[in-house]
Amino acid sequence: MARYQIILAYDGSGFSGSQRQASSRTVQSELERALSRLGWQGKSVLLAGRTDTGVHASGQVAAFDLEWNHPPAELVEALNGNLPADMAVSAAKIVADGFHSRFDATSRRYRYRVFCQPLRDPLRERYAWRVWPQLDEKALQDVSQLFLGRHDFAAFGSPLQRGSSTTRTVTKAEWQSREDEWAFEVQADAFLYRMVRKLVHVQVAVGQGRLSAQAVADALAGRPPRKYLGAGTVIPGGLAPANGLTLVEVTYPVATDASVESD
Repeated sequence: MARYQIILAYDGSGFSGSQRQASSRTVQSELERALSRLGWQGKSVLLAGRTDTGVHASGQVAAFDLEWNHPPAELVEALNGNLPADMAVSAAKIVADGFHSRFDATSRRYRYRVFCQPLRDPLRERYAWRVWPQLDEKALQDVSQLFLGRHDFAAFGSPLQRGSSTTRTVTKAEWQSREDEWAFEVQADAFLYRMVRKLVHVQVAVGQGRLSAQAVADALAGRPPRKYLGAGTVIPGGLAPANGLTLVEVTYPVATDASVESD
């Protein structure tokens, strides 16, 4: 028996989130079903992060204990042979027995895709948020820099456990553009519930001139909203849609492999 770590990708469109639910199709339930066909007898796999309904992943991490007398590469093939078409495993390895994919993580990185068009585009809108009017590049870049560093993000999310800290450290927050498409990449030690989608929502409002960057700075600092010329007075409610969000990467300390730990 060994503990395995796998990298998992999925199209979130057909899932009611990642976490197992009693009567809904989820990423965890499909993964556990595939593992059961390989002889897994555990109670629950360990996922690195919770993703909401409609949110995608290219770098979700899962861990589980399994009696598998073959190389990890064959585990990848076996899992992919039993997973549905909207899920795939890209890598597997043996890790230390005590490894926990969520609690041992040192950072997570998300990407959110936006494109600017006045008319609907059903194919693109499966994986990106269509916005209009056009976004101002300098306004987007400037407001994104406000989130770097250690801040209390209470105005932009809620903790998974009531009463927990809302302070997080963001190490990357930047927009990249190509033609009419934008991608926001953000990396932090951890994220609050729906934090990325709220950050995107307010930044799009700034990029469209509906909200000032100063209003965002005030919210981040916990100051009450004030009026600003040419912009809104408060952080607009709501969320960026789930379909534009992808969990890209989860990072860990170097010494998580069983081989490293035993040296």
